[in-house]
Amino acid sequence: PSADVDEQTAAAELSALQGLYTELAKRFDSVDTLSVGMSNDLELAVAHGSTMVRIGSAIFGARDYS
Repeated sequence: PSADVDEQTAAAELSALQGLYTELAKRFDSVDTLSVGMSNDLELAVAHGSTMVRIGSAIFGARDYS
């Protein structure tokens, strides 16, 4: 989902992505992964069907962008 949005907006975006994924997976056998979500929203992403999440900052901490 978009960065820095409230949980309701993130859930709506993830739901839309899950719908697109489901439709594509029905049409194409090679579509088998929904990679959405990061450390800060991984539970919500998994609840919306994500099969792969990026959790780098949960393991290594926040990045210093300075």
